[in-house]
Amino acid sequence: MKKVCSMMLLLGLLSVGLAGAQEARLMRFPAVHGNQVVFTYAGDLYTVPLNGGVARKLTSHIGYEMFARFSPDGKTIAFTGQYDGNTEVFTIPAEGGTPKRLTYTATLSRDDISDRMGPNNIVMTWTPDGKNIVYRSRKQSYNDFVGSLLMVPIDGGLSSELPLTGGGFCSYSPDGKQLAFNWVFREFRTWKYYKGGMADDIRIFDFDTKQITNITNTNTQEIFPMWIGGKIFFLSDRDRTMNLFCYDLKTQETKKVTNFTDYDIKFPSFSGNTIVFEKGGYLYSLDASSLAANKIDVTIADDQLYSRSELVDAGKSIRSMDLSPNGERVVFSARGDVFTLPAESGITRNLTQSSDAHDRNAAWSPDGKYIAYISDKSGEYEIYLQAQDGASAPVQLTTNTNNYIFNIEWSPDSKKILFTDRLSRLQCVDVETKAVSQLAKGKYGSIYSYSWSPDSKWVAYSTEDENRFSVVFLYNTETASTYNVTGNWYTSTNPVFSNDGLYLLFVSDRDFNPIYSSTEWNHAYTDMSKIFMVMLSKNTPSPFAPENNEVKIEPKPVTDAKKKNADDKKATEAQPTVKPVQIDIDGIVDRTVSLPIDAANYRVAACIDGKVYYSYYGSGRGSQVARVYDLKKKTETDLGESLQFAISANGKKMLVSKAGKYSVIDLPSSKVNMEKTISLNSMKVWVDYRQEWKQIFDESWRQMRDFFYVENMHGLDWKAIHDKYAVLVPYVNHRNDLTYIIGEMIGELSIGHAYVNSGVKPEPERTNTGLLGAKVSKDASGYFKIDRILEGASWDKSLRSPLADIGVNVKTGDYILAVDGADLKNTPDIYAKLIDMADKTVELTVNSKPELNGSRKVLVVPVANEANLYYYSWVQNNIRKVSEATNGQVGYIHIPDMGVEGLNEFVKYFYPQLTKKALIIDDRGNGGGNVSPMILERLSRVAYRQTMRRGISYASPIPSETHVGPKVLLIDRYSASDGDLFPYGFKKLKLGPVIGVRTWGGVVGISGSLPFVDGADLRKPEFASFSSDASEWIIEGHGVDPDIVVDNDPYQEYMGVDTQLNKAIEVALDKLKDFKELPPIPPAPDKSK
Repeated sequence: MKKVCSMMLLLGLLSVGLAGAQEARLMRFPAVHGNQVVFTYAGDLYTVPLNGGVARKLTSHIGYEMFARFSPDGKTIAFTGQYDGNTEVFTIPAEGGTPKRLTYTATLSRDDISDRMGPNNIVMTWTPDGKNIVYRSRKQSYNDFVGSLLMVPIDGGLSSELPLTGGGFCSYSPDGKQLAFNWVFREFRTWKYYKGGMADDIRIFDFDTKQITNITNTNTQEIFPMWIGGKIFFLSDRDRTMNLFCYDLKTQETKKVTNFTDYDIKFPSFSGNTIVFEKGGYLYSLDASSLAANKIDVTIADDQLYSRSELVDAGKSIRSMDLSPNGERVVFSARGDVFTLPAESGITRNLTQSSDAHDRNAAWSPDGKYIAYISDKSGEYEIYLQAQDGASAPVQLTTNTNNYIFNIEWSPDSKKILFTDRLSRLQCVDVETKAVSQLAKGKYGSIYSYSWSPDSKWVAYSTEDENRFSVVFLYNTETASTYNVTGNWYTSTNPVFSNDGLYLLFVSDRDFNPIYSSTEWNHAYTDMSKIFMVMLSKNTPSPFAPENNEVKIEPKPVTDAKKKNADDKKATEAQPTVKPVQIDIDGIVDRTVSLPIDAANYRVAACIDGKVYYSYYGSGRGSQVARVYDLKKKTETDLGESLQFAISANGKKMLVSKAGKYSVIDLPSSKVNMEKTISLNSMKVWVDYRQEWKQIFDESWRQMRDFFYVENMHGLDWKAIHDKYAVLVPYVNHRNDLTYIIGEMIGELSIGHAYVNSGVKPEPERTNTGLLGAKVSKDASGYFKIDRILEGASWDKSLRSPLADIGVNVKTGDYILAVDGADLKNTPDIYAKLIDMADKTVELTVNSKPELNGSRKVLVVPVANEANLYYYSWVQNNIRKVSEATNGQVGYIHIPDMGVEGLNEFVKYFYPQLTKKALIIDDRGNGGGNVSPMILERLSRVAYRQTMRRGISYASPIPSETHVGPKVLLIDRYSASDGDLFPYGFKKLKLGPVIGVRTWGGVVGISGSLPFVDGADLRKPEFASFSSDASEWIIEGHGVDPDIVVDNDPYQEYMGVDTQLNKAIEVALDKLKDFKELPPIPPAPDKSK
C-alpha cells in the first residue's frame, strides 16, 4: 500500500511539474536508433523515446549542437558542436555524458547554422563498422559552396579523405562497399523549388570499381539518400513539396512514399527500418517496410534560457541620433526603442518601451515640444508623435502608408514632417490635421535627400532623371510648383538651405581630373564632388565675389533720449519671427558657385551663420573627416576624423559621435574636444524576446513584400505564406530558429538572392586553430609525416605558406616530432597542439627521419586559414597544365568571384598573357559580385590597327591591351550570380565556346540590408536582368547552358583528372588551327622616288 501511495505521489508530482511544459515544436536534425530518438532543440541535444514523451536534455552549451548520429551499435552519439570555440565533431555516450572532441580544424568565418552555406564539420553518418565518423568539412576548400567528405576515427586522430571532390549527405550500403551521396550541398539555401544548375541528384560510388552511377538524374532536388536494404530512400521536390521517395536498386524504379502538401520534410535520417524526419517543426517516424508515418509527440520541460526576457544594453545598438533645439537632451533610436538622455545630468527616458515594435529614426521638433519617430506598432510603418517628456500617449500621424518609410524631416516651424517611402514618394504630413500630401515622386529612382527652407515654405530634394543623373529640385509648398535648380549635366544631390535662407547648398560631381591605370591605357574618375552654393535671390552676392576695402564712416552718437525713443518704437513694432526666403527662379542655375575645397566626396550637414558643416570622404583617406568652412574668413578647418554629428535646431549646439561615445558641445569652429561624454549606462531595456522575434518575423515579411523586384510576388498569396510560417514563431526558443523560419518563408519565393542572417544571438567566443599550410599524416612511428606543402608566395602575406617560409627549410617527406618541445609520438592529432596558435610563433622539431636523433628546431608562424593557399596551388597547377599541354600557346585565367578579389585575379593573369595565342577563362566556382561587365569589355576588344617602333620586332594592337586570338570559357554548377551573368555575356558577345555544365541560375540582384532591432540581415531581391532582344527574363531559376556539355567525375577529379579543363585545352588547340594572326609589320616605305 505504501508503494502504491508513493507511486501515486510521484505521478502527481510529475504531472504538476509538467503542467507548465508545452508540446515541443521546431525540433531539428533528428536521428534514431532502436527506441531512442535524439534531436536538436533551441541549440541543444535532447533525447526522447520513439513513441514520444518527455524529452531529456543531453547538452547545455552556449554553442549550437546539431546533426547528431547514433553509432551502429547505438552506444555513442556523434554530433557537430561548438565547444572550445570552434565547430567540430564530438561524441557523447547515448545516455549522455561529457563531450569528447575528435577534430581540430580551421576556424571559418562563414560557419553558422543561420548562414546559407551552413555550418562547418557537419556529421553525416558512421561507417558501417562503427570505427569512423563521416563528416563534411570546408577546412581545405577555397570555395564556400564546396566541402569534402572526411572520416575521423571514433577515438580521434587525423581525418582521412573520402576519394571524392565535394560531397554532402550520404549513406553507406549495408556491406560498406558503396556510398550513396549528394555531390552538392545546398540544404541551407533559402531557395525552394530550385531547378538551376546546382540541383543535385543521388549518386552511388563503388569503392572497389571507383565507378559512379546517377540514379535520379532529374532537374529537381534529390537529396538525403538513406540506404535501407535493397532500397535507397531520399527526399525530392519533383512534385513541389519536399517528400520521401524510394529507389529500388533491383528494379531501378522510383516510387513516392509520402504525400505531404503543407510543409517540406526536412533533414531525415534512419537506423534499421526506421526513418525520422522533421516537418512543420514536429518530428515524425516512418517504417521503411509498411511506409506508415507517425507523428512523435514530444514534450519539453525546460527553462528556455535563450528565450527568457532579458535586460539588454541598448547603448550598444544605437541606430540614429538627434538633439533638442537647445541641446539640453538627446534622442537615440536604439534596440527598437526611442530614448532621451540628458546632455550632462538627469534621467534617461525610454519613451516607447516596446519589444513588439520597431521604433526608429526619432527626430526632435524644432520647437522642442515633440519627438517624431517611425514605428510599426500598428503592423505597418507609420509616423508617430510623442511628447518629449513622455507625459502623454503617442499620436499616430499617418495611416495606410502600407510600405517602408525611410526617414523623416521636421519643418522649421514644427508644423509639418517630410518623409519618403519605398514607392519613391516624397510626402508631407501636417502635424495638426494629419493630412498627407505628395510633393514629388521619383520616376527613375528613389528620393533620399531633402530639406526645408528656414521659412518652411520651400522643400529642396534630389532625384534621378532619365540619364540616371541626380538633379536638385525646389518645391514651393504654397503654389505646388517644382523647379530644376542644378540642370541635367552633372549629378547633384544632398540639398541643404542655409539658416539665413540666402543659399541652397548641394554636392555635385563637376570636377574632372582623371587618373590613369597602370595596367592599361584607360582612365577612371574619382573624387569628382565639391560643395556648391546657389544664390537664391538675384540680390544676394556671392560670398566669393571680389571685395574692395573702403573707409567706414562712423555715425554720430545718438543721445540717450533719442536712443530710448528708437528702442521703444522697435519694441512696439511687430517683428516677423522668421524672415521669408526670397527665391528668384529665373537664372537660378547660373547663380551657382563652389566652395574652394578639394574635390572628393562630401555630405553637407548645415550652413549656420556663414559656416558650412560637412563630412569629407577622400579616396586617399581611410576614414571620414568632419569639417567646417567659414564663408567670411574663407578657411576650412578639420573638426575630427570618424566623427558623426547632428546640429541643434537653434544652430547653437552639436551632438557628436565617435567610437561609441557621444557628446553635446557648443557649435564648433575648431577641432572637437569630447571631454564630457553622455552616459549611456541607463539605456537598459527589458527585451521580451518572444515579442521581439514576432516583430522581426513580421518586418521580414513586410520588407520582402515592399522591395521584391516584381509586385506579384511570383504569383504567391504572400499573406497566406506569412500565416503558414507565423504559427511557428511562438515556438521559437533560440534566435537561430527564428532565422530558420524566416528562411523557410522567403524560400517560398523560389529565387536566388533571398538571404537572411541572425541578429544578436548566443554564441561561443571563437578560437583560431593554427594551420601549417600542409597535409600531414600519422606515421607508424607515432610522429607526423609531411605529405604535401601547399604552394605559396612568400612576398604576399595572404599567400604565406608557413612551412615554405624562408629559412624554415623543411620539405615533403620530412617529419614533425614535437611542437614547442612537446613530443608528438602519443598525440593523435598534431592540431590539438596548435589551438589558439594562429599568427603566433611556434617551435617545431623536425627531421628527415621519424626519430629525435639528428633532429633540428625551426620557428614557424601558423596561419588561421589555408583557403588562399589551396586556391593558389590549384590555379598554379592549372596554369602549368595548360602551358605544358599546349606548348605554351594557351593561357589560363581563373576568376574566383566578380568582386575585388576576382577583378584582381583577372588583372594579375590577363595582362601578362596577352601574347598567348589563345586563352582559357575559368568561371567555375565564381561566387558572383558585379564586375563582369568590366571583364567582358576587355575580353571583347577588337584590334582595329597596330603600332610599331623602330628597333622593336613586335607590333602592338590598338587598343594596346587587346588579346587577339580564340577564347574558351569554363563554367560549372557553382558559377553563380554575376558568375552567371558573365557566361551569358560571353555567349551573347560571341567571344568563344562555353564548356562545362549549367550554371547556378540566380541573377535577381540585392542591395544592403535595412535595419532590424537586433542587427539581423535580410537581403531582398530588388532588381533583375532581362533580355535585350525580347521582353523576357533570363537565367533566373535555370542558369546558363554550355555550348559543350562536360561534367567532371567526382572520383576522377579527386585523382587529378579535370575533364572539363582537358576539353577546354582540346577546343582551344582546335580553334588555333583556323586562327588568323594579325599581319606583320610592313616593309619600310621608300619615298625617294
